Amino acid sequence: MPYRAPTGDYRFLMDHVIGFEEVAKTDRFAESTPDMVDAILSEAGKMCDDILAPLNRNGDLHPAHLENGIVRTSPGFADGYKAIAEGGWIGMSAGAEHGGMGLPMTLTTAVNEMMAGACLSLQLNPLMTQGQIEALEHHASDALKETYLPKLISGEWCGTMNLTEPQAGSDVGALRAKAEPNGDGTYAVTGQKIYISWGDNDFTENVCHLVLARLPDGVPGTKGISLFMVPKYIPDSEGNPGKQNDLRVVSLEHKMGLHGSPTAVMEYSGAQGWLVGPEHGGMAAMFTMMNNARLGVGVQGIGAAEGALQHAIAYAQERKQGKAPGSGAIIEHADVRRMLSTMKADVFAARAIAMMNAVAIDMTTATGDAGWKARAAFLTPIGKAFGTDVGIDVSSTGVQVHGGMGFIEETGAAQFSRDVRVTAIYEGTNGIQAMDLVARKLMDGGEAAFRLLEEIEQGAEAAKGTYPDLAEAVWQAAETLRETTEWLVEQDDLTQRFAGAVPYLRAFARVLGGHAHLSAAMAGDAVRIKLARFYIKRLLPEHASLLAHVREGADDLMAISADDLAA
Repeated sequence: MPYRAPTGDYRFLMDHVIGFEEVAKTDRFAESTPDMVDAILSEAGKMCDDILAPLNRNGDLHPAHLENGIVRTSPGFADGYKAIAEGGWIGMSAGAEHGGMGLPMTLTTAVNEMMAGACLSLQLNPLMTQGQIEALEHHASDALKETYLPKLISGEWCGTMNLTEPQAGSDVGALRAKAEPNGDGTYAVTGQKIYISWGDNDFTENVCHLVLARLPDGVPGTKGISLFMVPKYIPDSEGNPGKQNDLRVVSLEHKMGLHGSPTAVMEYSGAQGWLVGPEHGGMAAMFTMMNNARLGVGVQGIGAAEGALQHAIAYAQERKQGKAPGSGAIIEHADVRRMLSTMKADVFAARAIAMMNAVAIDMTTATGDAGWKARAAFLTPIGKAFGTDVGIDVSSTGVQVHGGMGFIEETGAAQFSRDVRVTAIYEGTNGIQAMDLVARKLMDGGEAAFRLLEEIEQGAEAAKGTYPDLAEAVWQAAETLRETTEWLVEQDDLTQRFAGAVPYLRAFARVLGGHAHLSAAMAGDAVRIKLARFYIKRLLPEHASLLAHVREGADDLMAISADDLAA
């Protein structure tokens, strides 16, 4: 079935749920008028529907492959990328001084999700470039900015992120890649990196790699790591691609999904690189890119979920099976209706959380306010983990809706599930996101969390006169979450926090989702009222069992030894 970008859902969220009007009131984003927002969503939606979505199956059936050292991309991907670049969608939030649009991250987030829903494999390419643009804007020298940013923003060049090595995955500090000064301000970068998304392609003039490596005087661990720009082709005096750098794609991974996105093993053999940021300051610079990418990856999960949902609804409306009332299609069966309603309610909740996160980022950019910055930081691991979990859950349920045909590749239902599975792993696994939430993000004593909970309870209080039962359920859920957050803050032993980190993150997402659905119901749309009632009555109660898990702590968990598990 054809994909249709959910532009109406985004417009509704901006108008009624996420507080986008506050962004539009700032001087920084004053041009974000309703007419401009509508135009952006409409044009991006058309591109996704008409150009990107037809490529999705091509990427799965005709994967990128390595041919005589050259990466050959899937049929049609070059034209799809050209449409993304020429539309200006890569540099939407980039600074105008280097050719970007300077638009709110909220709008970029919406467009990124629509592109991911249309063709996730291809959308991963501009997402990586967007992260690199932000890292360079914040940390690169003026000379590097002048050389690279205009080309990255225009899409003539694209960017990658090189962290992982065979022995250094989540433990980035264990990396062995090294950088030796050349004596002329450049460095010779040597080492092997793995899992490099879009490590090469055959449709951009250059591929710009941000590579983590250790200088000769770099201390062990993350504090001794520096970041380098290492391009495939070394720019000449005019800033155009010159001679080939000493780097190569060794191989492409054979993956479960995302076949259209080449995941490379990269080899650097004294390749010429330029320092980005200060010596030994690589992790700070890379985290700028990673934080951008974490919201983007959460949105990838939501995009895949949207695609799977549309696919499942279309099938359920057509498939006749059993003695269903009405049309006789399986969508009339109560259990199929339950699955589809769960899928739709969770997609809305995850989308709302991602957009709340983007609004907080925009308000931080526009105002510099520490409270907004703390909120953006707090919502980032929730948006990443819950968005990707929803992508996995919804796409899996989509296969179930298809029944036996979901297990047959020709329907396309399984591709959503295979493609989205990695989103819970890359850019920091969801377990690491949860650990970050209960550790670093609660270092303020829970202040950012409590501010969010206060707003949720205020929203529930305001809704009690209209939907008393729904409002009370959301208020009580927020209060239970507040009590558990207080308990977590009191735990000095981080193992006690980590044991319940994943259920805590999901519980927080569940409550935020209830808040979003209640806000949607208050807008008065009949369909959204029904969906809010479904979510708040049937899905929100999950928070109670999750929080019970959190408050059990770690003692019984850690009492189960490695030998016990192997027995």
